[in-house]
Amino acid sequence: MHLFSRKRKTARRAGAAAACALLAAAALPAAAANAAPGAGPSTGPSATAPPVPERYRAQRLDWHPCASGPLECATMAVPRDWYHPDAGPNLSIEVSRHRATDPAKRRGVLMVAAGGPGSSGLGRPAGLAAYGPKLAAAYDIVGFDQRGVGASTRVVCSDQDGVDALFTSGDLRDRSPRALARTVERARAFVRDCERNSGGLLPYITTDQAVHDMDLYRALLGEDRISYFGPSYATVLGAYYATEFPRRVDRVVLDSNVDFTSTWQAFQLGQPASFQRRYEQDFLPWLAANDATYHQGSTPAAAQASYERLRAALSEHPLDIEGTVVTANHLDVAASDAMYNAAGRFASFASLLGVLEHPEQAPAPARTAVAARLKHLMGAPFVADYFAVTCADTPWNRDGRFWLAQSGAATRDAPLVGARALTFASICANWPRTATPRVKVTGAGLPPVLMLNSTNDPATYYEAAVRAHRGLAGSRLVTVDGGDHGQYQNGNACVDAHVEAYLLDGALPAEDTRCAGNPAGTA
Repeated sequence: MHLFSRKRKTARRAGAAAACALLAAAALPAAAANAAPGAGPSTGPSATAPPVPERYRAQRLDWHPCASGPLECATMAVPRDWYHPDAGPNLSIEVSRHRATDPAKRRGVLMVAAGGPGSSGLGRPAGLAAYGPKLAAAYDIVGFDQRGVGASTRVVCSDQDGVDALFTSGDLRDRSPRALARTVERARAFVRDCERNSGGLLPYITTDQAVHDMDLYRALLGEDRISYFGPSYATVLGAYYATEFPRRVDRVVLDSNVDFTSTWQAFQLGQPASFQRRYEQDFLPWLAANDATYHQGSTPAAAQASYERLRAALSEHPLDIEGTVVTANHLDVAASDAMYNAAGRFASFASLLGVLEHPEQAPAPARTAVAARLKHLMGAPFVADYFAVTCADTPWNRDGRFWLAQSGAATRDAPLVGARALTFASICANWPRTATPRVKVTGAGLPPVLMLNSTNDPATYYEAAVRAHRGLAGSRLVTVDGGDHGQYQNGNACVDAHVEAYLLDGALPAEDTRCAGNPAGTA
């Protein structure tokens, strides 16, 4: 017995040494060849960027019906690097427009953007116009696919199989040295794929470059100033745009806020706790209250135990359901996705739990739907842009030992998302260094900005929104009591009234205020 224990300890030490060697490699500086030829560090607006060349300013947007939906679309050429516009090929940015329905009341352009980073914004004007007809009457609502995304010039990293392996293979709660080393090596392989497949585009897929695209779009629309609405990551786009082009903004609404006054690293360190809070304080009580429907336990503790039993079974024996091999990681990713919106996702995820527990009893259509839903939980195009932006926008600690300790604590204390922390951090810790300018958001010289955030938002957590609000001089914060991600267009009359009063009439609350949230599971 002592000999076996000694051998196991020796093996563990060897495995730990291998894991630490891989992790420590993240601390090495990237090769000089990987450095971007960008503008260099900055603490203020991008005043160092040269004037926009005439060939870009002289473009005309050739509007035509979009491939789907009621919008007009056009394509805009932008330089790959706004700081060196004559170096490298142009990029294409696809843009969209919903014209004001009442030209007599038109007050300008409302630009909307998508979250992620990595989501498409091209169709967003149609959804906003349908939800807010008064806004649609008063504004040309315009959108775009950010550089790196969708119909615009896309950034390419790994194929879908590689992304699936990165996030759903094995069990990311496994903290054995071998598992840790495998996680880090997959992350490093993903970065190598990005460098090999992106065609030199990685250094230029940043928020700073994107806001220069936005300002060219404004100019080509013939507008001196724009108003702006952006949820989630689009709060960073909006805050950066207003900071870099303060004389170009009119009214700005930032909904569900990333802390744009700090770094992506600091923000992401807080996400495991916020997802766990949403899961424990909102989802599990809702699931217990609906035990008669979903049979997961009549108390939050019983529902949590049911989840953990299923997860342990999937970790020990992954389930092949209609050709999709479902692991414990699949369950965690699906659970974290369900936390975003109670009305739209709690019930769907609860039904999924039942199918995975008893697939033999589930109707064939239900099994097929679950297999399709879990097959590719994180799309390769989304993931490529997500990391291109978050890894390059702001600096990351490159000491792998730091991330080993941080991810261990996150896995222990907030496992729903914390188990993925090492994967995310290892990608950014190994990302090629860039010369992306640092943008310091203060609110100086800006009109008042309206900010919205719920108290239990899992992704853009409330504490970060409060920090962003305090750092953005003159802003007003509407706090929504609840947990959904995204406040406007969520059926909350109080929130909608604040947003529309501001965008239509310029009326802001005199001070920070609150709105009651929708009860969990309702819209």
